[in-house]
Amino acid sequence: MGRRGSELGGSMGTVWALCGVLCGRGVDLLGGTVWVRHGARCGCNVGHGVCMVWVHCGARRGCCVGREHGHAMGAPRAHHGHTSGHHEHTTDTPRTHHGHDTDTPWAHHGYTTGTPRAHRGCSVALLRDTPWAQRARVALCWRCRCRQCAELAAHPVSNGEEWRADRVLLNKEVISPEGTRKFLPFLDTVARDFAAAMHRRMERTGRRLLTLDLHRDLFRFTLEASSYALYGERLGLLEEAPDAEAQRFIGAVETMLRTTLPLLFVPPGLVRCLNHRLWREHVAAWDTIFQHADKCIQSIYQEFCLGRPRSYSGIMAELLLQAELPLDSVRANITEFTAGGVDTTAIPLLFTLFELARNPPVQAALRAEIRAAEAGGGQELQAVLGALPLLRAALKETLRLYPVGITVQRYPTRDVVLHNYRVPAGTLCQVSLYAMGRSPAVFPHPERYEPARWLGGERAAFKALAFGFGARQCIGRRLAEAEMMLFLLHVLRNFSVETASTEDLGTVFGFILMPEKPPLLTFRPLE
Repeated sequence: MGRRGSELGGSMGTVWALCGVLCGRGVDLLGGTVWVRHGARCGCNVGHGVCMVWVHCGARRGCCVGREHGHAMGAPRAHHGHTSGHHEHTTDTPRTHHGHDTDTPWAHHGYTTGTPRAHRGCSVALLRDTPWAQRARVALCWRCRCRQCAELAAHPVSNGEEWRADRVLLNKEVISPEGTRKFLPFLDTVARDFAAAMHRRMERTGRRLLTLDLHRDLFRFTLEASSYALYGERLGLLEEAPDAEAQRFIGAVETMLRTTLPLLFVPPGLVRCLNHRLWREHVAAWDTIFQHADKCIQSIYQEFCLGRPRSYSGIMAELLLQAELPLDSVRANITEFTAGGVDTTAIPLLFTLFELARNPPVQAALRAEIRAAEAGGGQELQAVLGALPLLRAALKETLRLYPVGITVQRYPTRDVVLHNYRVPAGTLCQVSLYAMGRSPAVFPHPERYEPARWLGGERAAFKALAFGFGARQCIGRRLAEAEMMLFLLHVLRNFSVETASTEDLGTVFGFILMPEKPPLLTFRPLE
């Protein structure tokens, strides 16, 4: 990898051979420069045999040429006929063509560089049982004009063997206890840093308390924590002055979240035709998010090529090095994790802090549980979290009162009878989580914040549906739960939380359920 390719000369500039596993900007690998640019602005691509050759023309645009079985990949604005990336063509790996041995996980990726708009990339919407998958579907499919992706956008639910195979592979790293255990230290580090940052802010004010609207801080925490677990790199969002690259990334995520909801209600063809500012902002934001993923892929591959000792460095690195999923599928799913795991975690944390602030006995019970778990001497984070059933129940109680998505949807695969009603196969069925969570027929005294209600064993069975259930439960469930539990562990260990108003919060539904007006919370350091 990284060895210098032949030169075409003339106006086409210098050709650099690429193994088809990178997508992004230039990077130095083993002394050789690899030029890669998305075809949208710079860099033409030429397919030779079954390997990839990218041409940097020194211009804003150029042509792409395919020869024999070559496929021109990586141009996000190209027609999907050129960017779908047939994943089965991985027997003759690019490393073989460049004179390298093939005993590497990267060989299995073949040349499936793909793009976020490729068919396999679009299948990210099929992997999540939450509304957030629609965000990816908006950006991944609406630019595309091919019939297959139009059908995917219209019918985003699939139960095929390909989906099941991909989901099993993803589950190993993000759902299984073993996979969860590996990324817990990353989340714990960021949660500790958040508590330390709160202490520093108090010191700067010269007062032993801090009253603020924590919404934006929680947004930064969840983005920092999830990005660290996913990419193995810190963004620096908890610093007093994050660098320009981090600011650009968080700005892109904020723009993506802001523009998604209105775009869901506009026909895709009309948006493309009008080229509305909202659409341009949305697509530019997704491009920035994907560029961040590309940069991290390059960094992971560079570390691998340099043969440095390897330790666990995040979920994406594990998926790439295992080489069981095509690169574009890893890239699309990890990017969806990034986009779908920010406000969906930050808002429940805000609601939880508010409920604990206006229910001091519950807050005191949680703090006592945390101290008892830590006094047990267990250093393994998974064991510590396992010793906090009341804290886990508090999150369930928050999501009962304030479910992120207000419904869970299913299409029965066969005719069923529900409460004496015959429901034909293929009928949309919805469970109204908000109404169920506040129904006295399901939860006694539903207006009360009582986490202990979830410690009742069978009485609580199949009532906590905020993350969905079954094979299509939210794939980011364990990541989100661990992130929230570790955050609350460190906040409650260091601070007491208070609120001046104990009135119920008004809520609005803007793609997710959120406070109509974020509450002001007061934090006091504990002795």
